[in-house]
Amino acid sequence: MAHSARRDCPELPDFSLLKRLARDRLIYLLEQLPGKKDLFIEADLMSSLDRIANVSTLKQHEVDKLYKVEYRPVVSTSDQLCFLIRPRIQTVKWIYVANADKAVGRLRKYHIIFTPQKFFACEAVLEEQGIFGDVTTDEWSFYLLPLDDDVISLELPEFFRDNFLAGDQRWVRTAGSALHLLHTLYGPFSKVYGIGRFSKMAYESWREQVEEGEQRARQAEIGTVFLIDRDVDYVTPLCSQVVYEGLVDDIFRIKCGCVEFGTEVTSDKSLKVMLNSQDKVFNEIRNEHFSNVFGLLSQKARNLQTAYDKRRGMDIKQMKTFVSDELKGLKQEHRLLSLHISASESIMKKKTQQDFQELLKTEHSLLEGFEIRESICFLEEHIIRQVNMMESLRLLCLLSITENGLLPKDYRSLKAHFLQSYGAEHLLTFSNLRQLGLLVEQPAGETLTVMESRVGKLVNDKTAGKLTGAFSSLAKKSNFRALSRKLNLVPKSDEEYDLRVPRDMAYIFSGAYVPLSCKLVEQVLERDGWTGLEEVTKLLNGQEFAVTADSSTKSDAQRIVIVVFLGGCTFSEISALRFLGREKGYKFIVVTTAITNSSRLIESLLGNIKGSD
Repeated sequence: MAHSARRDCPELPDFSLLKRLARDRLIYLLEQLPGKKDLFIEADLMSSLDRIANVSTLKQHEVDKLYKVEYRPVVSTSDQLCFLIRPRIQTVKWIYVANADKAVGRLRKYHIIFTPQKFFACEAVLEEQGIFGDVTTDEWSFYLLPLDDDVISLELPEFFRDNFLAGDQRWVRTAGSALHLLHTLYGPFSKVYGIGRFSKMAYESWREQVEEGEQRARQAEIGTVFLIDRDVDYVTPLCSQVVYEGLVDDIFRIKCGCVEFGTEVTSDKSLKVMLNSQDKVFNEIRNEHFSNVFGLLSQKARNLQTAYDKRRGMDIKQMKTFVSDELKGLKQEHRLLSLHISASESIMKKKTQQDFQELLKTEHSLLEGFEIRESICFLEEHIIRQVNMMESLRLLCLLSITENGLLPKDYRSLKAHFLQSYGAEHLLTFSNLRQLGLLVEQPAGETLTVMESRVGKLVNDKTAGKLTGAFSSLAKKSNFRALSRKLNLVPKSDEEYDLRVPRDMAYIFSGAYVPLSCKLVEQVLERDGWTGLEEVTKLLNGQEFAVTADSSTKSDAQRIVIVVFLGGCTFSEISALRFLGREKGYKFIVVTTAITNSSRLIESLLGNIKGSD
């Protein structure tokens, strides 16, 4: 990809240390239960565990059989049962096997390992069940899973719903502990910026932990930390992703850095693929706008063919060298290339089926604030035709946020259509979305200024009614519009945007919108703080902070910035930050409570079920 002149980027710290620490700690905990044991693992820990310790590692430490926690009676015949679970009350309640054993006079050992930490509520449940004394408990403080060189996840998808919707702040301490771990291994950090209530709390929790532990003076490897709450920017995760990695996540679901391609991609049997910078083909296309992907892949195919063709005319010695040094790599690249070509074709098929262009056009209109009535008609038709429910909810939320709420008549009509099409049980979904400010109704009358009301009184009621209607659609200035103007989030569309040579972060949304979250990071780094952004922070409800801690960090580390997303981060934002880093000579490390996208965000707020992953 061609780019403007760039500054050299510093080297990233080595995060594989986080994995080694987590593995050693797990092995230590398993050895607390000497002898053969059966291990029960909670389903949503399977993928993370796979990245830390494989089955053979577990077997080496006398784990005999592995079971998934399935809330059914335990079939194990082992005398020692070990449970690796999240600190959830329902799971703890399920471990009533001890009671069942007692009833038949059977004695065995039970060991519960909570991860990433244990909560008092869980121990209280064990006590209630009368098995507190029969069970030993421990904590696997596994906070951070490196998904790639520059992406680290806490793998806590529930953080978003628990904190933002349920107001349950227990995970904030976990986020503080994760920061503390990074600080201990790679700190001290010279500057910390943040915006949002949970960011502030996580920062304070981390500071407390720093004060409790003693500080060793060590060479800093990271300069700045920027913390941001997901609710500072809901627009970005609600937009359709059009960079390759984002599309793969939207369509096939990337879990823990792994994707499972089904037969529509592999044509044989489904295949699990690790997606990270080790995959040379993927690494070249992951941050690209989808329209460039086929071009890059076919160029890669040509290069590969050229490399294969070198064999012609080689003598035996050269051939031997070629086979031992290059052939394996070429075959591997060939395999990955055909895989990503098939995945791209599959994406292409899906996206043309669903009137994707029409959908993007509507999204762009909402972001720009044009043709709102047409967008509402499109949305209404989308709902009535019962096209994908998640898409309908996503567009409803996008309309509400960009317009700062829906006009009462639009809100009532769209809600009625929605409940009719997708079921009345979604009344609770609407209530959840309203609570988060994702889908709200504008208060009646708030849209009129005093002057406009006077004008209304001067004319007779009939005309006043019409006037009021006209004003309501004009007068309400939404925070998104104001933010968009102040930060220039929607680039002027008078000139053609060349997606092959992106000029700003807006390329991740086809040139239509610069993600607010990433724009804030850029502005704060540029200004070295929030000075000059007072009007912006006021529109975002404040809660911003800036702390300068240690200025002795070596200049290389100063250009390494950790961006912490509390409540999830999308692959589009990661691509945007990578672009910004290349342009400005920074290296960004994204730390997130989980990877999210519009479906995961909305699924976690559905009233009838909890999110699926």
